[in-house]
Amino acid sequence: QVQLVESGGGLVQAGGSLRLSCAASVSIFSGAAIAMGWYRQAPGKQRELVATIIRGGTINYADSVKGRFTISRDNAKNTVTLQMNTLKPEDTAVYYCMLNLGGPDYWGPGTQVTVSS
Repeated sequence: QVQLVESGGGLVQAGGSLRLSCAASVSIFSGAAIAMGWYRQAPGKQRELVATIIRGGTINYADSVKGRFTISRDNAKNTVTLQMNTLKPEDTAVYYCMLNLGGPDYWGPGTQVTVSS
């Protein structure tokens, strides 16, 4: 059973920064992972992609976060992180870590990010 645990959420003022981390319960960075990354869901809205790393190293960002957010992974620690800079109130959401190993997507429980104006 794959488990993902997010950390690093919180309350920050607009213009500030947060760093989210996602720890996986299995060794997933040896090339088995098809995709891993971050999604978010704001109240009353659908879950949306924030940033993903696809097998081979291709990185995708939502247009709304390009230039402000950076996704990275640490193979030794089985973690994927999301550095979020210049945060805006519209970034407020629950952020979810996602992992796909070739079958169904695995999701973490989510971590709340709140950006005050």
